Amino acid sequence: MNPDTSTAPPPDHPTTDQQSVNLVRLSGRVSATPEARLLPSGDEVVSFRLIVPRSATARRRSKQRVDTIECSAWTARLRRSVRRLDAGDAVTVTGELRRRFTRGASGPMSWVNVDLATCEPMPAPPDADDGR
Repeated sequence: MNPDTSTAPPPDHPTTDQQSVNLVRLSGRVSATPEARLLPSGDEVVSFRLIVPRSATARRRSKQRVDTIECSAWTARLRRSVRRLDAGDAVTVTGELRRRFTRGASGPMSWVNVDLATCEPMPAPPDADDGR
């Protein structure tokens, strides 16, 4: 077969033997004004925490009603978009889940973070007064 006309998927594309996918979609409210940080590498990242309500099924197993997930914007376009968010804004985000590690005063620590691919505002719910 001529390699130029091959129908084989690219090396990073999942095949039937490899169905692993790291894709997260969350909808919730921004907890506080996003914060920009300049890393020692010179990269800039803008992060915020997203408050996501737990499902009724999950609330039956735990008293915790919400999860708070850190979200990070690395690209210039996403950093500009995320900087415009305010506390309480409803958004839907997509991205890849990451587990981050650091060493704190009490030893190694880790947390879960979403590296954003998209961050879109959710439409505002219709006002109850509009249905008169």
